[in-house]
Amino acid sequence: MATAIITGASQGIGACIAKRLAKDGFDVAINHYPSDGDKEKALAVAEECRAFGVKAECYAADVSKFDQCEEMVKNIKADFGTIDALVNNAGITKDTLLARMTEDIYDAVIAVNQKSVYNMMKLVCNVMGKQRSGKIVNVSSVAGLYGNPGQVNYSASKAAIIGMTKSVAKEYGKRNITCNAVAPGLIRTPMTDVLSDELKAKMLEAVALKRYGEPEEIASVVSFLVSENASYITGQVIEISGGLSM
Repeated sequence: MATAIITGASQGIGACIAKRLAKDGFDVAINHYPSDGDKEKALAVAEECRAFGVKAECYAADVSKFDQCEEMVKNIKADFGTIDALVNNAGITKDTLLARMTEDIYDAVIAVNQKSVYNMMKLVCNVMGKQRSGKIVNVSSVAGLYGNPGQVNYSASKAAIIGMTKSVAKEYGKRNITCNAVAPGLIRTPMTDVLSDELKAKMLEAVALKRYGEPEEIASVVSFLVSENASYITGQVIEISGGLSM
């Protein structure tokens, strides 16, 4: 059975992706931040995944730290035997205008959102390269495509992910590894809940479909990208925003 790793999968989009891939028949390795609260949520997600008859295990790791990612990937490979799909979903926001943004706030978002993608792709591509197969999906954002006031750090991290996605797609295509990105818009998650009502209203007004997206709608696109139906798609960024950019 194929195995998928999903980072930041204790809640929100990551949890929905884990459950959707379990429904598709993937064994799932659920990464969560090493805290009691995140562990409890991840264990609940794993139980829901197992209901589909697959293997699901939880792995605590701060994915911004290379050594923790290295240990986690080693354990997942030992536990599951193969790593066939990687979904880099872990992310945080620390929003403020550039004039008020401290170096610490900038660096924290870059470390979690962008450095984690480097860490995980470098380690997992070593496994996939030997297998000569694999599928990677990186969760970017419309902020990485168009920018967003108060999100210089977040936009920078998500734009970097797009460049990394295209580079890895070119480097590893010869080994039958695809690498794509999804760019969600205004999705109903705990992360968007913290945005101001004013900003959410302004963004919603710009959405052609005039509604929030749901995490399940992101998960369905990820499901496609890690399936054999997407075997000839790589280096692409799929915007899932209800027409936000039009």
